[in-house]
Amino acid sequence: MTQAHLTLISIDLSFHAASAGLVAAVLEKHGISVSEWRAPHERAFELLASGQGDILCSAWLPGSHGAYLAPFEQEVEKLAVLYTPYAMWGVPDYVPVEAVSTLADLAKPEVAARMIKTIQGINPGAGISRFSREIMARYRLDELGYHFENGSLEDCVGAYEQAAARGDWVVAPLWQPQYLHWTQRIRELSDPDKLLRGKDEATLLIRKTALAKLPALALKELRALAPGNQAICYLDHLTGHQGLTPREAAAQLGQ
Repeated sequence: MTQAHLTLISIDLSFHAASAGLVAAVLEKHGISVSEWRAPHERAFELLASGQGDILCSAWLPGSHGAYLAPFEQEVEKLAVLYTPYAMWGVPDYVPVEAVSTLADLAKPEVAARMIKTIQGINPGAGISRFSREIMARYRLDELGYHFENGSLEDCVGAYEQAAARGDWVVAPLWQPQYLHWTQRIRELSDPDKLLRGKDEATLLIRKTALAKLPALALKELRALAPGNQAICYLDHLTGHQGLTPREAAAQLGQ
């Protein structure tokens, strides 16, 4: 009998790889061989839409990735909500809350004078990047010398860690879950205008054409997969800071 095979697509960021490790562990436990393909946000959804991928881990719905899924949503099934992520802008907790508690506070002249002006983000297709550009425009932060930069995850994390090590005032465009929260004390800024869209559901997607490849027990286990934000943050810490592979990290949770 030929072994079933599935191609698992994950968005090319560490916490997506960490959660994909849990999914791959479930599939392999039930005798399904897995190929993994990591790609930037838009490309990941293109691969799933074209049928080059069978499963995507995971779509942040509806806010961050809903527009990418919409053109082919009828071709996939939503298997499980793995965690409830959300985008955020945050500052180190040593920045006085009386000075900076909301996004609008960044526009105070006395705050702008203290803040590092480069707001280092990740790739332009990420929801946090789109939302961050809206925040820049809404509060006219560019007029105060701030500028938002796209870059890699390493650029984003490194900029924050270096600033925090110096004790500088810095704002980071981040999200939950993310491994920085495991080692750093980051205070989320309130977002009264809802520019960051609130909570999403990190949804495991499978093409309906691939459902037949899944044994009933594997499908049942995937539908029940719900590690939650704290577990994903821990897995991300294990892979991003401790050097474990996603499969090794998944084993730490007993998967």
